[in-house]
Amino acid sequence: MPAIICPRLPSPDLVSALLTTTCGGSTLCCMEIDDAPRRRSDTLAALTAEDLDPLSQEELAARVAALEAEIARTRRRMQHAVNQRASADALFRT
Repeated sequence: MPAIICPRLPSPDLVSALLTTTCGGSTLCCMEIDDAPRRRSDTLAALTAEDLDPLSQEELAARVAALEAEIARTRRRMQHAVNQRASADALFRT
């Protein structure tokens, strides 16, 4: 487990107090974001579990259009991340 670094704690001795108290609704208020377990969003889970039977053809077409727009947005974000990584790699290679 990585070390917990919290600017709000005056000393490492208070880490045990942090573990037993809540801060903003979470047990580890100072846990690094990268260390937090990643979960699928509740919205995505609800979307995939939704019953499509009661939807009309128009509603289904609108849903497909919205999902295709979201897929395009996600792909643009993925490409942006790839480009950013390539730029960073090129910077540190030279």
